[in-house]
Amino acid sequence: MDLSFSESEERFRGELRAWLTANHDPANSTEFETLEEEVRVLIAWQSKLHSGGWVGVHWPREYGGRGATSVENYILQEEFARAQAPELIGRIGINLVGPTLIAHGTEEQKVRHLPRILAAEEIWCQLFSEPNAGSDLSSLRCKAERDGNEFVINGQKTWTSYAQFADWGIMLARTEPQASKSRGISFLIVDMKAPGISVRPLRQMTGSNEFNEVFLEDVRVPATNLVGEMNRGWQIAQTTLSHERGTSPRQLVIHRILVDALLQLAHDTPRGDGSAADDPVIRQKLAQALTEVEIFKLHNWRTLTQVRRHGKPGPESSMVKLFWSEMSQRLHDVAMEILGPGAVYWNGEPRAVWNGRWLRSYQYYRAATIFAGTSEIQRNIIAQRVLGLPRG
Repeated sequence: MDLSFSESEERFRGELRAWLTANHDPANSTEFETLEEEVRVLIAWQSKLHSGGWVGVHWPREYGGRGATSVENYILQEEFARAQAPELIGRIGINLVGPTLIAHGTEEQKVRHLPRILAAEEIWCQLFSEPNAGSDLSSLRCKAERDGNEFVINGQKTWTSYAQFADWGIMLARTEPQASKSRGISFLIVDMKAPGISVRPLRQMTGSNEFNEVFLEDVRVPATNLVGEMNRGWQIAQTTLSHERGTSPRQLVIHRILVDALLQLAHDTPRGDGSAADDPVIRQKLAQALTEVEIFKLHNWRTLTQVRRHGKPGPESSMVKLFWSEMSQRLHDVAMEILGPGAVYWNGEPRAVWNGRWLRSYQYYRAATIFAGTSEIQRNIIAQRVLGLPRG
């Protein structure tokens, strides 16, 4: 495992850090009143980044990227988080759709879609999970039946991020109903404005509604929107999912910031004649949080080394996802323990600590062990594909 950066990689970091310093002020970050307002701002931000050449840097130059290495893309994500820059509104397109189309798409599909993804001219969503096929995605029921030069799609998808704003979606649908499980599934590009598609936002306990249910009724999709071979969508989806799990530099930096905030919270919260930081049990938990963030960094580096050597993340990427999602919940549990009853105070309440951000963050990370593959699924992948253990 290589823990050093080369001279050229440090130059890349310096160039990016200088651009972010000149073009983004963390002090200007604000809480948005509506999701629509947030999306408008994020589209403008990605457009600005694209003009500076900082979107999709890991894509090939012929498709608008810089041909950057996996290490440089890791550095980019790390620096974005360190600068507290907003996440890209088009991250599904950049991190998942782009690499999948580059690996498996036709040249026509690449030329049509890739430039618009980078510039945030078109937003994408991921139509994979269903009400009864989330963790066990191969059980999906959404059907795509061939009708001449089109597919006719019927079914339902759920937990679809930003579907209400999306122009296009990548979809897994069953094209061979008699085939079992992962066989008979195809990978399709779907126009989210097509007749027969309806989107219903799902309100979460954080108050946000970026997740959605998507209903598809006799939706017609051109056969030219098939990615790769018919009934080979499951294999293609593994490219998408491996990039989704991969390394997590943004989460690494976020959790470094959270640990610092947690330490400050412990010192600022009265407890007996001193502060919560004087409590020996709390001190043990703070030490564990610090240690786990350091371990998380090493997990990232191991996966990054795998990508550097072999060009793609292996099944070990599940270890990164499993570790950080459960680590995040333990860290937030400590914050809630320190805050006690004061944890319930929300944004705008004068007694709210950190303007209520601890509670919102705690609620958000309850889903960390579910999205992008549940902890149970990650453990199965690690057991079977990393450790070589037999199926139960």
